[in-house]
Amino acid sequence: MTQIEALQSDAEDFAQQIADSVAAFLLSLREIAREAEPGRAISLLLLEISQVLLTGARLGVQQDFTPRQEYQPDVGPEADVDDMRMRLAEMLGNVDTYSFVFDPYVPEVVASQLSDDLTSIATDLENGLRHFRQGDVAEALWWWQFSYVSSWGNLAGAVLNALLSVVAHDRLDVERPQELEQAELEQLEVAEAVLEERPA
Repeated sequence: MTQIEALQSDAEDFAQQIADSVAAFLLSLREIAREAEPGRAISLLLLEISQVLLTGARLGVQQDFTPRQEYQPDVGPEADVDDMRMRLAEMLGNVDTYSFVFDPYVPEVVASQLSDDLTSIATDLENGLRHFRQGDVAEALWWWQFSYVSSWGNLAGAVLNALLSVVAHDRLDVERPQELEQAELEQLEVAEAVLEERPA
């Protein structure tokens, strides 16, 4: 096997790994939008967006992929994600709208919706998957990498932060009665010890 053939084989193996991850994310996102309860959906979305961010990071650290053609080949119409977006928006309810800073070096706060951003990420990923499934590995890798750096990577990071914030508020803002009672008992014990140590 020549060096060029070895490089092509490595690229194909890498593209297959990315395609598998992308396909799993898209399938899971549709299933979550279709069936998950709101409370469970947040945890599942947090898991899925974390995994697809790892996929993006693997793309980001690679040397730049180069498409074979100047213009992106036509792979047909984009998948219809409107129904999924509306289902996500309904399920997420009052946590759908959130704010984030798109570029930390130009700190302008942007308002967005988790449902919009999740479907935007899905659209970018699905576009690359169509190239891959039509046998255009070079175009698929270029598109996944380019769209990760320019768009969906940043959105996925913002979505991850928003979902983590929801989980954190849910877990940390609720006073657990048993813990609260224990804290009060400890405070009483400290106060009694201080009183006992004071001279009469």
